[in-house]
Amino acid sequence: MHQDTTAESPATARGAVAIIANRRSELLLHLRDNLPGKIAWPDHWSVLGGGCDPGETPAAAIVRELDEEAGLVVDDLTELFEIRDEHGSGQLITFFAASWDGDETQLPLAEGVKLQFFAPEHLGILTIPPFIRDGINRYLAAARPS
Repeated sequence: MHQDTTAESPATARGAVAIIANRRSELLLHLRDNLPGKIAWPDHWSVLGGGCDPGETPAAAIVRELDEEAGLVVDDLTELFEIRDEHGSGQLITFFAASWDGDETQLPLAEGVKLQFFAPEHLGILTIPPFIRDGINRYLAAARPS
């Protein structure tokens, strides 16, 4: 998730992330590089995604980012909601959901340290950016049968 917002101010910059679940309802998380001052949320677990290029829609950005970051192609992307990263990049982030049942250790990771599926009950111990945790919690709440 690069944070090049030179063309736009953080207040108008946009980004897109994807909450990807497997058939066991585990979520795919990405351990970000430990590069303080160079990227937002260094050394945090997050979901895959990144900033929109100038003129790019969030839907196009998430397809591009999944491919660039992890060589990942999903065919069931669903737009969920938007949350602003108030304490990081300042971007308005569009959250998407998708499913994927592959082996995350075989993906060609181009950024970050690793990808790993986690059961929702194990997310509490991870260091996750607050806006990402909020988005995951909203996603999980909507996915639970009432």
